[in-house]
Amino acid sequence: MLKELLLAALAAATLASGAAVRTSARGARGPAAAGAQKPSAKPGAGEAKPPVVAQPKVTVIDETELKSLLGAGAGRVRPLLVNFWATWCVPCREEFPDLVKIRRQYAADRLDFVLVSLDDPSDLDKAVPEFLSEVRATALPAYLLHATDDSVAINLVDPTWSGELPATFLYDRSGAVVFKHKGRVKPAELRAALNEALKDKPQAAGAQQ
Repeated sequence: MLKELLLAALAAATLASGAAVRTSARGARGPAAAGAQKPSAKPGAGEAKPPVVAQPKVTVIDETELKSLLGAGAGRVRPLLVNFWATWCVPCREEFPDLVKIRRQYAADRLDFVLVSLDDPSDLDKAVPEFLSEVRATALPAYLLHATDDSVAINLVDPTWSGELPATFLYDRSGAVVFKHKGRVKPAELRAALNEALKDKPQAAGAQQ
């Protein structure tokens, strides 16, 4: 009888001890959890954002202003490289990295290089400047041609051009076309033409013919 009572008391003590241990463990976890730091933010959330590239100014021009830009027949200080393009033209977009590299390879005091977009005028303030910013072409003078007569504008550029894009033209100092390429330009060919055009030094005023 006594043995049975002792066994019952021992079992009760064991159960009480186990309950105390579990309670203690829960209590230990509770304060720790309450004071624990929140999980860190998702990777990248606290990283610095890339610098914002300022959007370039794109100027609308008509046929008369295009003629002035090309400077046909007038003595130029530097050769002029003109690229006609549009945001909706896939080959135009694909060749831009090459054009940006070429701009960097020739100093601005040796070569004039301008971009003429044939996009709709409604794209003047958004699509065109946003794309130029995206491809890091913000240093290039940019224009959007809004002609009243497309055939007149095309003929001003080059009579053999039918308006296909992209199209690249190189004018020498006299305003004559010395290189032209329809479709995605080949950088090596363009560089060769540029180097050749840059060899011709402007004739000094009053020099004998």
